[in-house]
Amino acid sequence: MGRRSSGRPTINDVARLAGVSPITVSRALRDPSLVSVELRRLVDGAVAELHYQPNVNARALASSRADVIAVLVPLLTNIVFADFIRGIYDALDDSTLQVQIGNTHYSPQEEERLVRMFLGQRPSGLILAGIDQSSPTVKLLKAAGCPVVQVMEYHEEPIDMLVGFSHFEAGKAATEHLVHAGYRRIGFIGARMDPRSQRRMAGYQRALEEAGMFDPTLITTTPTPSSVPLGGELLAEALARNHDLDAVFCNNDDLALGVLFECQRRAISVPHRIGICGFNDLDLMRAAHPCVTSVTTPRYETGRHAVQMVRRRLSGETEEARYLDLGFRLQARESTARAFAPRWKPA
Repeated sequence: MGRRSSGRPTINDVARLAGVSPITVSRALRDPSLVSVELRRLVDGAVAELHYQPNVNARALASSRADVIAVLVPLLTNIVFADFIRGIYDALDDSTLQVQIGNTHYSPQEEERLVRMFLGQRPSGLILAGIDQSSPTVKLLKAAGCPVVQVMEYHEEPIDMLVGFSHFEAGKAATEHLVHAGYRRIGFIGARMDPRSQRRMAGYQRALEEAGMFDPTLITTTPTPSSVPLGGELLAEALARNHDLDAVFCNNDDLALGVLFECQRRAISVPHRIGICGFNDLDLMRAAHPCVTSVTTPRYETGRHAVQMVRRRLSGETEEARYLDLGFRLQARESTARAFAPRWKPA
């Protein structure tokens, strides 16, 4: 068989037994989707018969790449990013590529540190949330030497590739829905206020300016991380400032659920007295009573498409477009159905 003196089978041994070239074996082991089903069967059979174990370190050195896709997200405990990561793993089901995840905690400094560390390990690709990287991080990513995909946003000048949607347009659409539903004193409730949140708020403001209804006192935000109880606290603050508030667009669904609970605690009728719109459309929005209007975002699809972009680039394909807008959908439910119910009029 021509094995090394250690007795361990080599990639050449596998190639000879399978009747294919060592390059084909390497391709089949690195990314099975790159070869035919028949070739995969031959290679897998030879690997099993010889008990061949790829030398990951040697392969990384030889190819200048590790069989790893590095993924950076702002918060691992947020279900929004959990859905995104699930899409990534599902898109790698038929691949030997592995995932390495980093948590930036919404910190530009931590993001830069993780990017530097991951790139030092020579990954096959890097996927990271957002388009607001610091100047040092942008320089690192431009010189990465591997496919880079920015996700969860839409921008026509990505560092390399991008897949996501416009938070500005989504915020604008949510607010326009409230206007069309008959609400007139529409507030914005936001927490943490990272760049994506700020773009949603900018869309909210644009929609109300175009309707001639914008009032800056209707905006209630805090740098505190989002939570359900915080939504109720922010609604209380907003109502203390504007007694005639009759709707709120919430930066996310946690806050929207907190607003709903606070309305119920105060015996405020939803949607007659106050309309509520959330963002991301988590399962709880459908299960709540009344069920809550929200903006459906393509979290899972974003993860899948990001991986597909990396894999196509690794296989030598050229992307027709460097950016992909997956869009969003306004899911109207009972919490904003005021147009179909008796109107509440301020005293």
